[in-house]
Amino acid sequence: MKRRVAILISGRGSNMRSLIEAAADKDYPAEIVLVLSNREDAAGLAVARGLGVPARAVPNKDYAADRKAHERAIQRELEAAGTEIVCLAGYMRLLTDYLVGKWQGRMLNIHPSLLPLFPGLDTHKRVLEAGAGQHGCTVHVVTEKMDQGPIILQAKVPVLNDDTEATLAARVLAEEHVAYPRALAEYIKRLPRPPKS
Repeated sequence: MKRRVAILISGRGSNMRSLIEAAADKDYPAEIVLVLSNREDAAGLAVARGLGVPARAVPNKDYAADRKAHERAIQRELEAAGTEIVCLAGYMRLLTDYLVGKWQGRMLNIHPSLLPLFPGLDTHKRVLEAGAGQHGCTVHVVTEKMDQGPIILQAKVPVLNDDTEATLAARVLAEEHVAYPRALAEYIKRLPRPPKS
């Protein structure tokens, strides 16, 4: 039985696309039941709809004074879709303890560095400035502490002498598109089976 997965995005949704395409395989252990964005103009919403996945915006600007009210609106959408697992894929808002708590142990994120190295933003720039020899991405379980949850899978790329932020970012992103679907499948295999109704 496939697990029901929702994806949260803020932009073009390239990792979202890789998850949707992986889930199209009959042997993949997840189905993507919903894509939500905090931005109405997120290009990934149209991409998701084009791939046959329901996609909606819950704009955070409509809840400017209350982050938790925004997250409660997201939670209502997730519950209505029968979501079992949430994947963050370029969702560019820090979550409060409300939504993280609701999905404790059932929310994944992909981060463009080899955690625990380089948490947060501007990872490619910081890797180059540090003179690191390798870089990559990490899929991890989301916890209250940003980019510190249990690691499911990492993928590495070499840092080349002539790398720029753009070339390094492109190489890492290509690995993300492979790593995220693989990590989600591995994560689902570790979950206890849902009780039969």
